[in-house]
Amino acid sequence: MLLAASQSGGAGSFGIVGIVWFAVIIGMMYFMMIKPQKKQESRQKELMDSIEIGDSVLTTSGFYGMIIDIQDDTVIVEFGNNKNCRIPMQKQAIVDVEKADA
Repeated sequence: MLLAASQSGGAGSFGIVGIVWFAVIIGMMYFMMIKPQKKQESRQKELMDSIEIGDSVLTTSGFYGMIIDIQDDTVIVEFGNNKNCRIPMQKQAIVDVEKADA
């Protein structure tokens, strides 16, 4: 009987320890994966909101260009020395912005 009592008491404490470890793992996942991703998304949103006509931009494909028009979700970017190379693209394709007055 003593053996049966110690086994049932041990199983209860293992359940509590398991729940604590599960909570610790979830907390680590939040601080290592979810929080940095949300911070990066907020920085990207601030970047998209700060875009103005005349800014130099770097696209996700590695092209440098200058913004000549801004619409809702689309920007028209002029590439290279040839002023006839104007391509409409989504704002999300912009990775980096260098302000015109800088």
